[in-house]
Order: sequence, then C-alpha cells, then structure tokens
Amino acid sequence: MNNDAMTTNFPKKQPLDTDMSTEELPMPNELVNDNVLNNTVLNNNQVLSDDNTPDDNQSALDEQMHDTSNDDELEELVDDDIVDDEDEDEDEDSEDSVVVAGQAVPVIIDVTHTVIEDEAGLRIDKLASKVFTDFSRAQLQSWITDGSLLYNGSVQKPKIRVKAGDVLQLSTTLQQHSEDQPENIDIEVVYEDDDVLVINKPVGMVVHPGAGNQTGTLVNALLYHYPQQHHLPRAGLVHRIDKDTSGLLLIGKTKPAQMALMEQLKDKSVYRHYQCVVAGDAASLLRHRRIDAPIGRHRNQRTKMTVMTAGREAVTHLLNVTPLNDNYCLLDVGLETGRTHQIRVHLSHITYPIVGDRVYGGRRQLRAGLTEAQRQAINNFPRQALHAYTLGFVHPTTGEDIEVTTPIPEDMQQLMAVLSDGYDEE
Repeated sequence: MNNDAMTTNFPKKQPLDTDMSTEELPMPNELVNDNVLNNTVLNNNQVLSDDNTPDDNQSALDEQMHDTSNDDELEELVDDDIVDDEDEDEDEDSEDSVVVAGQAVPVIIDVTHTVIEDEAGLRIDKLASKVFTDFSRAQLQSWITDGSLLYNGSVQKPKIRVKAGDVLQLSTTLQQHSEDQPENIDIEVVYEDDDVLVINKPVGMVVHPGAGNQTGTLVNALLYHYPQQHHLPRAGLVHRIDKDTSGLLLIGKTKPAQMALMEQLKDKSVYRHYQCVVAGDAASLLRHRRIDAPIGRHRNQRTKMTVMTAGREAVTHLLNVTPLNDNYCLLDVGLETGRTHQIRVHLSHITYPIVGDRVYGGRRQLRAGLTEAQRQAINNFPRQALHAYTLGFVHPTTGEDIEVTTPIPEDMQQLMAVLSDGYDEE
C-alpha cells in the first residue's frame, strides 16, 4: 500500500492547454468506523469476526448493519447516478439480502453501553447513534420503539435524556444472504485509512459480478482482503470503471463513509481525471474543451451508448492536450457527470476516438502519416487507451482534502512512445 501520490511526467511535449478545477464541498465530520461480526455475538466493545465470507451489493457474513431505506438508497446510487464510465457487462440489479453458501445466515447482535459523565443529558437516540456507529439513527430509533434497544432494561421513548451510569442494551438478529464469494485476487492499494480505500484497478478486471462475470471481479477480491465489508453494497464501491479501463476506484470501508462519498459524487465534489490517447490533432481537440452532449442507450445496439437528445445529461472537460505527433494526442480529461462509457462516447462523437476502442473507434483511429510501426501499434493495442489517474475527494470523517494519483500503465506508455517516435526532432 502506498498513501503517497504518484505522478508521471512526459518531457519535451509541452501541454497546449490546462486547467479545470472541481469545486469540493465539505462533508460532515461525525462519520464513524464500522464494527463487524460474523454469525457470532458482539458483546460490549468486542468484535468477533471470521475472514471467510461473501457478498456483493451489500452484505455479509460479517454483520449486516442493515437499515433497509439507506441500503436501497445506496443501491440506487451505485446502479444509477454515479456510474463512472461503467462497463456494460457489469450491469446488474442488486438485492436487499445476501446468501452465504446458498443459505441465510443469522447474525446476533448483543451490545451494551454504560453512559459516562460526558454523555449525560443526551437523548437516547442521539447517544445510541454516537456509540452504536454501525447503524443509522433511523434504524436505532425503530429499535428503541420495538424494544430491541433497551434503556436500563426497559422500553423508553427516543427523546428521553440519559444520566451517567445508565445502560443501553441493543439485542437483535439480522438475516444476511450473499451469493458472491471472496477470492484471493491481488489488488493494488494506493490509499487506505479506517474509512476509505482507493484501488488501482488493472486492465481486464471487471469491477463487480454481473451477467457473464460471476467471479474474478474486484468485489470478489475485496471480500477476501476486507471481509468486514460484506455488509456494504458491492463491498463499499462508490463508482465503477470499464473492465478494460485501468486506474483508480474509490471505496468506502464503512457504511457512513460509503454514503457520504456517494453524496459527494452526486454533488460533484469528487473529481476524477483520466488520461487517454486519442486520434486527433491538438488544434482540433482544443475546440472541444467542454463537451456537453446527453447520452443514452443506442436504440438498435443495446450494448452501446450514444449521444441522443433524449439521453441523460453528460459533460466532459478536456483539461489538457499534449501532442504525441501531428495526428495523435494525450488528453487529460475531467468528468462532470458519470454516464456509462461517457468519455469514450463523447470523444467518438466529436470524431476523435480513443486508440484501441473497438466499440466506439473503428477505423477512425487510423490517421494519415503513420509509420508501419505506428500503424501496427494502434491496430494491435488490445483495449481502449484510457486510464483513471487522479481521484480527489473530501475525507468523510476528517473533512480533509485528499488527492490520489497513479502513473499511466506501461502498455499506454509504450503506445505513446511509438506514436511520438521522431516527433520532437521535426
């Protein structure tokens, strides 16, 4: 793991244009860490867990701190508004419960807390949300009402104020289900703390299980390396990128952190910058610094997206254009929205497709004046030359501005070297 930002510089070729900043909005600082459990009992502040569990869109064998309304909101966010250049094969509906080895797993929660002097005077529901941080305040209020959360052994109204020495006891059972299995797949962690994880996803890895991709996904890997995240929708994923796009993905390690980061993404205080190699000259590309064109599903080819009047709002910014030669450039791209295949569709729409993009590029990737080596490099490049290299967000607990970067992968660097061969000497 490396918490330090990394940068890649390509000397000699000077950027022709720069700049765009995304406004960052402050987030609440009272978000807390998740405690986890595995079909076992939580007593006081002890956490009993097992490293072997499954999950997908939310759950686990660890504990399912499960507020249905919040989980529904999480699922809607993951599946809809915050899809970030998502791969079609990853599309699937999530479920509210999870299965371990095909069976429901009961998780027993039995937690007590004795009120200290500093907490005296707080309402029961306020204190409960402060100390039982795995659950939402709404869920805790419902447990106070139905008797699952007792105050000094009896049922009381949420607004009752506590005194030092009083005891809160939470006793309930959650049913959890999951079909996805943890898999020992290596992942590259570039940033991690108690609340947030940033992964550098390699080319070829699908982000989460879906039709035709039930195993070998990032979610399967996360469930193995971070079994405590089984209760989270899609193991904490905040957004997604294509199978054949490399780069940074943001993951919440707790339920409050995941929800806060998703809200940031909706509010555009999370910024995502990509680098891609495109077929197009610098002067032409600079005329399209802001691409504002709605995107929807293609009417005839249902696996493709297209620019269409009836589509959803989609805005892409070309932040920086670096010529590799007279007809190919390295772009620095920022997303204002996160529609499926957005960058690929927008660049194809303005007739400057990403090199290697077989779906949206076609023969337009081949421009005049190519050497045989350059032509072969383009024809043989096996995926879209697109990399998510910078990710910025407001830390959901500390409020600190965090920015993480990762270098362009080797395959793209080699492609760039071939395309720029001899260009500087001209």
